[in-house]
Parts: sequence; C-alpha cells; structure tokens
Amino acid sequence: MLKTYERVYPFGWLGIIAEVAPVNHELIYANHPRGFALCSMRSTTRSRYYVQVPLDEKIEDWPDDRFWDEIRRRLPAATAEQVTTGPSVEKSIAPLRSFVAEPLRFGRLFLVGDAGHIVPPTGAKGLNLAASDVRYLFDALGEFYGEWSQAGLDAYSQRALNRIWKAERFSWWMTMLMHRFPDAGPFAARMQEAELDYLTGSRAAMTAMAENYVGLPY
Repeated sequence: MLKTYERVYPFGWLGIIAEVAPVNHELIYANHPRGFALCSMRSTTRSRYYVQVPLDEKIEDWPDDRFWDEIRRRLPAATAEQVTTGPSVEKSIAPLRSFVAEPLRFGRLFLVGDAGHIVPPTGAKGLNLAASDVRYLFDALGEFYGEWSQAGLDAYSQRALNRIWKAERFSWWMTMLMHRFPDAGPFAARMQEAELDYLTGSRAAMTAMAENYVGLPY
C-alpha cells in the first residue's frame, strides 16, 4: 500500500541568477532575523543568490535593486561589501517542501528521483539522491538480466529509502536550523543560535555535518 509523507514549509526562496562574479568561491549560508540567505556560484562569472520570503510574495514586487539591498542586509558586513551587483538574468520564487513516497516500486514500475521524493534545497541533496536511486536500480537490473535474480529488484525500494530518509533528515535539519519560522518566538531563535554555536565549535558536529553534506556512502 502506498504511503506518502510530506512537510510543507511556510516560506519559499526568492532566487536570482546574475552575470556577476560570485562573492566567494565557497557557499555562504546566513541565518538572519529577517530570514535565510544563500550565496552560491554557477561559474566564475555567474552567481546565484537566494533570500527567504513568504509564500505570498510576488516576483514583480522584487526589482533587482530591492533584492540586492535585502541580501546584503542579511550578510555579514564584510561579505556584503564584497557583493557585486548587476541585472538579473533569471528570477523565481520556489516553495520548500519535504516529500517521500513508500514504496518506490509498483509491480514493474520503479520510482527514482523527484518522482518518489523531494527535499528542500537547503541541504543540496536532490540530485545526489536521484543519482543514488539510479545506481541502486542499475545494480538491481544488472542482477536481474545477468543472473535472472529478483533479489535486487525486490530490495530496491528499501535500499533506496534507507538513504533517502537520512538525506531527508539532513535537509529538514538544515532547513530548521537556517530559516526563521513565522510562528517561532525568541526561544526558537536562541535555540538556533545555540545550535550554530555548537556546530561551529565542535569537531564532532562539523564532521557529522560534512559527512551528510558531501553525501552518505552508497
């Protein structure tokens, strides 16, 4: 029997792509009282930036100047001064949600990638999970056609879901850590600050985050 699990988050990401040099060669995540912000790169001359916004925001209410002002407001002062601004070549608002379907097999139909699960982009796991699904299914099909064994196909769903749920957990944790929730109060904000302080000060915590961010073993 099909089961679905879903978490819809009460905000989205307003993102732009601009033909400007990235502010840093590494990703920059920011947790700010006004909301989450992310600086990323597409190339040495093209950048992508995101800010957390309510789900009812409209693209037409966000001209480029307003976006640049907002993301610089959410970044540390030294980083904000280094941001190169320019006209956007793409702009969109993406809602955030977590979703998993179980099982990932229906007779001869096998689900992979977004057909079976979705993660918020905070943990950068979407493509990673799709690739691992394909690998597991490739191995199972090779076993079936090479050895005429159903074992790999029968195990595919649970094998993939074991990794999927760990990635869902990490993406959920990153989303809860970095975003400001509209119904959360001062206590929740202080808990985020305490978690971030622990994360940046504990080698064990940094190791666990790096293991999950880079990608868990197949």
